[in-house]
Order: sequence, then C-alpha cells, then structure tokens
Amino acid sequence: MSIHNQSLLNDTGILNLEDASVVIVYTEWNDAVINELVAGCERSLAQYNVSKITKIKVPGAFELPFACKQYWERTQGTGNQPGAIIAFGCVIRGETPHFDYVCQGVTQGLMQLNVTLPVPVIFGILTVDNMQQAEDRLGGIHGHKGEEAAITALKMISMVRGI
Repeated sequence: MSIHNQSLLNDTGILNLEDASVVIVYTEWNDAVINELVAGCERSLAQYNVSKITKIKVPGAFELPFACKQYWERTQGTGNQPGAIIAFGCVIRGETPHFDYVCQGVTQGLMQLNVTLPVPVIFGILTVDNMQQAEDRLGGIHGHKGEEAAITALKMISMVRGI
C-alpha cells in the first residue's frame, strides 16, 4: 500500500503563473471518476488564478495520446499552445487482458509525447483494480489525483520557464 505524498502538494516554485495555459484531455469512460478528477484539477488551477483552461473529451484512455498530439499540432503558430497538457482517464481491471493492453498503450503513448513535445504531458490516468481504489484517489487515503495533476502541471510550467 502506498502512502499519499503530501510534499507533492507543496506549492514551492509556483509563482506568477496566472498567464499559464493548460489543456485538460479526459475520457468519457468511467465518467463519475473522471468528472471528479477534472473538477479537482480545475479547483487547484483556480487557486493559482489560472483561467486559460481548454477541455477536450475523448471516448477512452487509448485515445488520450492522439488527442493530446492533435491539439498541440493544430494550435502551432496560433498563440493558443498550452504550457502543459493534463491527461485524465480511469482504467479499471476486468476479467480479460484488455486492462493490461490499454494501460500499457496509454502509458507509452503519453510518455512518448512527454519526450517529444516541448511541453509537459501530465499522466493523470488511474489504473485500478476496482471502483473503491478509484474513489480512494479522489480525496481519500491516496489524496486527490486531479488536484495533484494540476500542481504537477504548474510546477512543470514553472520549471520550463526557469530553464
């Protein structure tokens, strides 16, 4: 059992990011979980006065990398490119290997974007065995992963601006 890392929520290094732009790409699948992840993310971004937020909905987790890449490519040269992209999904283990294939594919896809795009792509994918584990990550024993993703995005925007 992992213990929630409170240091992640430390806002050291998050200064003057009111002009930051964040794109949230999220799935339709497991919408009760996803809606709370997005809401937590938006609450945290609002806490730091970040109001340039674009939201894009896709059918499932496997489509997240494609949507992130398409958004980046279609906004090149428009002045609307984000400082960070946050991808939210929730994949719950079932009775078939489908869970493993989806988790592996989305993880590799988002990682590939993270090393090729000039902005961070934040991994906000819950990969859980059951709904209780998902709920534990929506403000329970494991913290709120939507809030953590927002803080991570802001820290990464700040880091990129600083180098």
